Amino acid sequence: MDVLPKLSLRAAPIVRFSRPTLTHVTLRAVTGSRTLSSSSPQISSSSKAPPFDPAPAFRWSGSPDERWPLGGGLGDASALAREWKTGEALGWKTFDLDAMEKYLAYRMLISTVTPRPIALVSTLSEDGVPNLAPFSYFSLISHDPPLLSVSFVIQPDGPKDTPANIILTKEFVVNIISEPFLDAANSTSVDAPPDVDEWTVSGLTSEPSDVVKPPRVRESAASFECELFQHLDIASPGAPPTHTLILGRIRRAHVRHAVLAPDGVQADPAALRAVSRLGGSTYARVGPGVDIPRLAWHERGDEVRKLIDRKKGEKEGET
Repeated sequence: MDVLPKLSLRAAPIVRFSRPTLTHVTLRAVTGSRTLSSSSPQISSSSKAPPFDPAPAFRWSGSPDERWPLGGGLGDASALAREWKTGEALGWKTFDLDAMEKYLAYRMLISTVTPRPIALVSTLSEDGVPNLAPFSYFSLISHDPPLLSVSFVIQPDGPKDTPANIILTKEFVVNIISEPFLDAANSTSVDAPPDVDEWTVSGLTSEPSDVVKPPRVRESAASFECELFQHLDIASPGAPPTHTLILGRIRRAHVRHAVLAPDGVQADPAALRAVSRLGGSTYARVGPGVDIPRLAWHERGDEVRKLIDRKKGEKEGET
């Protein structure tokens, strides 16, 4: 295993904003909702934030607590852990999502389930009209078979172009967004009428795919040609559907040579520079990568057994 540089993980937060303050925003875009809105103030960036720093944000780092023992929990060996522990004194706010207003639930969830990868999805209508839009209800599902998922909000006026196109044509392409073309990708979330071509709005370049008809984004360093594997409308009991879940089988993956690691298979995160979503209108870069190997049972199994026996004995002693 390569020896990683010893970079410290300080208690200071690493999140920095490089966007102007937005005191009132429209909640739309990446989730698939282009009309959900609220005039409530949003947490966003400072108007005094520095400009975008083009230097790579990713670097390797060791564990935040390299002396962590089995069964050690949070511990108090680092300033970061001690500071985190003090936050418990403030308690927790519990949200009842069954009773909560939907737009507030949306805001809470997208600001806590973070960072979320973004799928820049290319589709064609049955008539061949192109569509390009970003969605952050997106994840890898499995590698065998190779499946990914994208979820779309169902609007009151009916399904949006992207899920409708996928269900009708059974094909789509997911493109990973990287820092250099983030602004162009963001522009495809515009709440435009169906006749507006997001490719033109963004200025991004369409590249022919190998086995599906929708094109991939040439600027993307990683694109996945997909066929529809399964789709499911999601609804609360007794209510109409609110989301459509799409599972896509990946048929071809295109990864730039420039972002591949020396093994020729894995992507180098520092070169890929993938972008993710946080809450509100905020995107995130990939920051320091913390390298922590998995516990190997053949190496530490006896230690785990001793820990369990000790804890069991302590509990019996208390009774």
